[in-house]
Amino acid sequence: MATEVKMPQLGESTYEGAIGKWLKQPGDKVERFEPLVEIITDKVNVEMPAPFGGTLTKILVTEGATVAVGTPIALMETADAVPSGDGEGKAPAAQPRTEARVAAAASAGAATKEEGPRLSPVVRKLAEEHGLPLAELAQVQGSGAGGRITKEDVTKYLETRRAPASPAAPARPAPPPPVTTAPATGDQLIKLTPLRRSIAQRMAQSKREIPHAYGVIEVDMTTLVRWREAHKEQWRARESVNITYTAFFVKAAVEALKAFPVVNASWSEEGIILRKAINIGLGIALDDGLIVAVIKQADQKSLVGIARELETLGKRARAGKLTLEDVQGGTFTITNPGVFGSIWSMPIILPGQAAILATDAIVKRPMVRNDGIMIRDIMHLGLSFDHRIFDGAAADQFLHRIREKLETFAGGDAALTDF
Repeated sequence: MATEVKMPQLGESTYEGAIGKWLKQPGDKVERFEPLVEIITDKVNVEMPAPFGGTLTKILVTEGATVAVGTPIALMETADAVPSGDGEGKAPAAQPRTEARVAAAASAGAATKEEGPRLSPVVRKLAEEHGLPLAELAQVQGSGAGGRITKEDVTKYLETRRAPASPAAPARPAPPPPVTTAPATGDQLIKLTPLRRSIAQRMAQSKREIPHAYGVIEVDMTTLVRWREAHKEQWRARESVNITYTAFFVKAAVEALKAFPVVNASWSEEGIILRKAINIGLGIALDDGLIVAVIKQADQKSLVGIARELETLGKRARAGKLTLEDVQGGTFTITNPGVFGSIWSMPIILPGQAAILATDAIVKRPMVRNDGIMIRDIMHLGLSFDHRIFDGAAADQFLHRIREKLETFAGGDAALTDF
C-alpha cells in the first residue's frame, strides 16, 4: 500500500524544512532507517532516515522547496500497513468529553436565560422609578455574587443610558499599499536559502514582539590582552586548544548570569520564567547567514572546557555537521561582531530569550588614569534586552559584573581556575 512520508519536526521551534537533496529516487528500494533525504532547517542540515521500509514510488516535494512540518514529501509502497504511532488516536477519544462539556455549558446558559435575572427589591424599585423595563434590565451585566445585578450596576447603566451618543469618529485613512520591490534591468535576484528565510522571519518576529532596550559599557581589556599574548602558545601546547577572548567572555557572562538570574529568563503571558540551566548560545557566521550553537550547562564548565567546546562547535558549524543537540536549548546568547572590526553593536534578541550580548573589537585608545593619559586596550560590551522582563538598572548591573570580571583578571594558573 502507498504510505506518505512527512516532513519531520527537527527541533522544538522548527515549523518548516527544505528539501536539500533526495538520496533515493522513485523505484529505489529503501530499508527502514536508511538515509532517504537531506532536510535543511534554520538550525541544522540532517539526513532523514526512512521511517519504514519499502519502495519509493513518488517524490512530492522537489529539491530546494520549503514546506511546513507534517506536509507529505514522498510516497512509499510498503508490503504491510504502517502502524500509527502511540500518540495517534488519543485526541479523538477525548473529543466526546469535550463535546459533553460544551453541550452542558450551553444547556446551563439556556436555562439561565429562560429564568431571567434575579433581582432584589431595591433593584426592582430603582428600575421602576426610572422607567427601566425588566426586559432591558436583563441586559445589564451584574457585578454581584453569581452575576446578580446590584443597585450600583443599575445606577451606572442609567448614567450611560442618559449620556449623549458620542459623535462618530472620523474615518481613518486607508493604509498605504505595501511596498513591493522587483528587480530592475541589470539587478541580480539572490534566491533565499532556508537559513536566510528563517533568519528573516525570526528577526522580524523579534522586533515586532519584543520591546528592545539597550545598554553599552566600556571595558579595559589591557591586562587580559597582555596575558593572552604572552601565554597563548604555551596554553595551546599544554591544553591542545586555542584560548580565545570568546572563552573569557562566556565565562564572565556565566558568572554575571548567576548573580542576575532575571537576565537568564523568558517572557510568557503567565509570568517571567527564570531558567535553571545556563546554556550559552554563540553566534557563528557562515557563508549564507548566522547560526547559533549552544554550550550546554556552561556554568558547570571550566575556562578550558569552554574553550574546547567553542573550538568543537565552530568546526562542526563550518563543516555543516551541527546536530540538533548542538543548536537547541539556548537561554542567553553572545555574538562577537568584534572579529569583523565592529566597535558598537546592538544585536536583535532571539525569540524566547531575555537578552543578547555583543562583544565588539578591542582597540587601542587614549584613556585618562590618575590624571594621566595612557594607551589602553578598550572594547565595548553591548546588551540588547527585553524591557518587559527587566529594566535598565538590572542591565547596567549585569554589564558592570562582566566588566569587573574581565578587568580584574590577574593571570596565572590560579587565576584561570578561579576566573
